[in-house]
Amino acid sequence: MKDYIITAENIQLLVNDVLKQGWDVVSESKTGVNFNAIKDASELAIKSDSKPSKLSMKDFFFPKTEPLFFYRQSHDGVELVDASPIEKKTLFLGAKPCDAAAIPVLSKVFNWDYKDEFYNKRVENSVVVSLKCNYSDDYCFCTSIGLSQKAEQGSDAMLTEQQDGSYFLHIVTEKGDEFFKMYSQYLKDTQAENNKPVESKYPEPAVKFDQGKVKGWLDANFEHDFWNNLGDVCLGCGQCTFVCPTCHCFDIVDENCNYHEGGRMKNWDSCQLCLFTKHASGHNPRDGQTKRYRQRIQHKFKYYEDKFNEVLCTGCGRCTRGCGVGIDIGGIMERIDKF
Repeated sequence: MKDYIITAENIQLLVNDVLKQGWDVVSESKTGVNFNAIKDASELAIKSDSKPSKLSMKDFFFPKTEPLFFYRQSHDGVELVDASPIEKKTLFLGAKPCDAAAIPVLSKVFNWDYKDEFYNKRVENSVVVSLKCNYSDDYCFCTSIGLSQKAEQGSDAMLTEQQDGSYFLHIVTEKGDEFFKMYSQYLKDTQAENNKPVESKYPEPAVKFDQGKVKGWLDANFEHDFWNNLGDVCLGCGQCTFVCPTCHCFDIVDENCNYHEGGRMKNWDSCQLCLFTKHASGHNPRDGQTKRYRQRIQHKFKYYEDKFNEVLCTGCGRCTRGCGVGIDIGGIMERIDKF
């Protein structure tokens, strides 16, 4: 794939051009809280040295709630109306590699025994331009699970901030190549500019644990004493799963709009909530928070890898930064690694 140089000014021109073409453009909010669909390039926030936003961009691919179909009751029976996948195209600009890498991870479960056309259509209609990350703190551990600050998984193109404020644009996929060919007037040839991506002056997160070793321990120690008190301080609030870019548990419920109409909805759920595995009989096989937190660890670092050969985590650290009682999932992995 060909590489280019694009100035900060030309990024703004490109974004406004894309918006005029009817696309949505999604960027991290300037507050650093979440990702927003912007209305003008002046709302862009592209910062390579900022920490990950508090919320990931997951809900643009896997919404908090979405209809599967609608129903309407009448004297003649029940009419069912299918919900249609959203066709609008979206440019994601400035996502961190740990956000972009979540897309191929989620794609495996949403194409396992059933192909989720809603999720797949959103991915198909999206172009993801990530930004090489120049940030790390005690909660980042992307390098421990095979990623890095310049990982390309899930990205169609990647920006690297240059010393003069411009960006080195590396095309990753055919989709990314086709997209930027439409806006070639904003790009400069790297060979003509004699330019290469600068090396980051910021160190990558240290490798905190060996995922292979952790996986081996999890395989053999489901009943280990280590689990006995792990969930004692957990509030069971589900914050960790809701901010996570790869957690994907959901519930399906019928929601009435009135006496005659409603919809079957798919809503986010969490394995950390006490009702998640409660049976209609009243029995709950995970009847304590320790069992529920063990499930979270096992699912991310064992079960998902068993099934899909992929770790259900991108090492972004959001779950720990936002935890009300300071539970550190990376630190737990370090403790397991030392057994």
